[in-house]
Amino acid sequence: MKFFLDLLPSEWDFFDSEPEYRRKQVAEWIFKKRVFSFSSMTNLSLDLRKKLAENYQVKTLELIHEKQSIDGTRKFLWQLYDGHAIETVLIPATGSRGSSERLTLCVSTQVGCALGCHFCASGLLGFKRNLSCGEIVEQVLLSESIVKQRVSHIVFMGMGEPLLNYDQLIKSIRLISSSWGIGISPRKITISTSGIAPRIRKLAFETLPFRLAVSLHATTDELRSKIMPINSKYPLSELIKSCEEFCSRRKQKITLEYILISGLNDRREDAERLARIATSLRAKVNLIPYNPIDRLAWKSPDQKEQLSFFRWLKNKAVQVSIRKERGRDIDGACGQLRLRSLFERSNEPKGMLGQGLGKPKESGEKEPSLR
Repeated sequence: MKFFLDLLPSEWDFFDSEPEYRRKQVAEWIFKKRVFSFSSMTNLSLDLRKKLAENYQVKTLELIHEKQSIDGTRKFLWQLYDGHAIETVLIPATGSRGSSERLTLCVSTQVGCALGCHFCASGLLGFKRNLSCGEIVEQVLLSESIVKQRVSHIVFMGMGEPLLNYDQLIKSIRLISSSWGIGISPRKITISTSGIAPRIRKLAFETLPFRLAVSLHATTDELRSKIMPINSKYPLSELIKSCEEFCSRRKQKITLEYILISGLNDRREDAERLARIATSLRAKVNLIPYNPIDRLAWKSPDQKEQLSFFRWLKNKAVQVSIRKERGRDIDGACGQLRLRSLFERSNEPKGMLGQGLGKPKESGEKEPSLR
């Protein structure tokens, strides 16, 4: 059986013998009305509904756990058709009058992650497999259905490295941003990468005007390679060059994400090097105070130290902000996604987290190529 949301409407070959408007009707049921059962699509003939149900499945994710933070952030744990699990985080932003002006969904693109960044919980699980286009899109559709609100912004900053699932990522963005799909402007969609330089260059040729955020986190090759193994393959010079090419071709700014870790990358000389990189790229800098993770000994600088780092950059005329972290109390903040809810439900001891999960087994899928 095929998963319906893995296909673009142009690939719905089952409709080749049907009137063209049938594609529009089905798209409206799924993307506008959030109806995931063909039997409920009442303006289709009974025969067509039966044939669709025999050949396609719309909904494949099952919600198995939800947590809500004191700040309103909600984290969803989904089970996939093959028993694997992923997490999605819904982040509200409250306006000055108390109304919700922005609703951001942090979406996963892989089960686990192969990159093993030393400050990120997702890497503790190892890499299992890529998500399909449909599994990515479903996170948006089902999250909206649960909260009964429209998502305003999408960030591909959940589990996994988006650019190591390139084709399914781009395909999902087309479904999410199209007028016949979910209808979220691509300008409100951000792809975050740890620095897969060849894929950044490839992104520059895409026509959709999505945003790009690059996880930098260190300003020397020595330190970056220690905390982000991907830097050994794509060192800073190559990463910066790929970002320059991206910015030049697309005529748009990128954001440099920079996690502040006490005593590691928060010194004045770090800020000065970061300012030089940001200035050369004309990039914005988003400072992210490190979020605590069990089994990892890093700490976040205190507020005074964070503010000092911020001012050092500001004094160099860098456009900089400090991210207000949301969902930290439910392990839903940056770097904390690791299916903790699943381990809690199975009563697995914390000390077992990540053991034996480093390589794909059930799916047979290889770790994604870093080329």
